[in-house]
Amino acid sequence: MCNLCEKETVYLTKFCEKCRKVKHYLNLYDDRVYEILDSVLSRDPEKQNNKVRMEINKEIENMRAKQIKRGSEHN
Repeated sequence: MCNLCEKETVYLTKFCEKCRKVKHYLNLYDDRVYEILDSVLSRDPEKQNNKVRMEINKEIENMRAKQIKRGSEHN
């Protein structure tokens, strides 16, 4: 039985494929995963979609700002 979802039967591992993906995201993004889950999934489906778009746009802007900062450091 998967240790996370407790739904899927697994052999030789602790997590099913979907939960392993979630664990990977937790390893990569740490508390950011919890922040996104709390802020997105606590809404109705329409508001969830809007929040997802807002979060994606925020992440894109953060990446752009980092790229601009790196570019200015090299000049």
